[in-house]
Amino acid sequence: MNSKRNDRIATCVIYFLVGIVILLLAGIIGNILISGVPHLSWHFLTSVSSSFEAGGGIRDQLFNSLYLLLLTLIISLPIALGAAIYLAEYAADNWLTQLIRTTIEILSSLPSIVVGLFGYLLFVVQFGLGFSIIAGALALTFFNLPILTSNIEEAIKGVPQTQREAGWALGLSNWKTIRGVVLPAALPGIITGVILSAGRVFGEAAALIYTAGQSGSTVDYSNWNMFSPTSFLNVMRPAETLAVHIWKVNTEGIIPDVNVVSAATSALLVIVVIIFNFGARALGNWLYNRLTAAKIK
Repeated sequence: MNSKRNDRIATCVIYFLVGIVILLLAGIIGNILISGVPHLSWHFLTSVSSSFEAGGGIRDQLFNSLYLLLLTLIISLPIALGAAIYLAEYAADNWLTQLIRTTIEILSSLPSIVVGLFGYLLFVVQFGLGFSIIAGALALTFFNLPILTSNIEEAIKGVPQTQREAGWALGLSNWKTIRGVVLPAALPGIITGVILSAGRVFGEAAALIYTAGQSGSTVDYSNWNMFSPTSFLNVMRPAETLAVHIWKVNTEGIIPDVNVVSAATSALLVIVVIIFNFGARALGNWLYNRLTAAKIK
């Protein structure tokens, strides 16, 4: 009788704690969306920001965020994929592998401001890249690499061993088995991990303040020459992102509608991150169903 009572008490406590977390999350997200969504409009999304007058938008900041995210994934995904394949399929269980895993865990727990200062000293100052998109992308690579590697490794480890053994039984080499059997089976998990890490990178601010900069240059979206200073594809120009724009508007903004711009930008950032998270799950389930003919509930 006591065991049943204790079980009910423990269950109620767990549900109570989960309810508190859900209420806090719903309160924070709800407050941001209620404050900002009414101010979102096509004009706000497609207009340039203003430093002094009301009515500015976030066109350049939105593009800069997406462009930085794309460059970060282009740099970090191949490295993370190679590291994950090594750790999951080739690395022996010894002190060296444990050291690599510990290093990855330490890197993933570093505060983003530390990554930003490291990127500033290495890329901005030492390499002479200045405040630029490429410096921000390289800093975000250090920020994104540990979690992306861990996500891909877990996806690869989730592939049943029997599928590897089936490839070996057919006379395939270890690498051909990984390339032709393991990676396709792990693809849904890999894509889910990439999208989730992309959502984290998209909302990053501290690391970019010291690398990509807090201001944007004049951008010409009809100029496709990436070596031109005014081209929107130029990776050497400074680029203020959405998250940095929110910080800057709230700390240094002197425009009359500073609260409106801050609330609307915050709402857009939250909406994009939510889309990343739910989209990752939906896409992962769809790919899993297509590749395995199974159903995820």
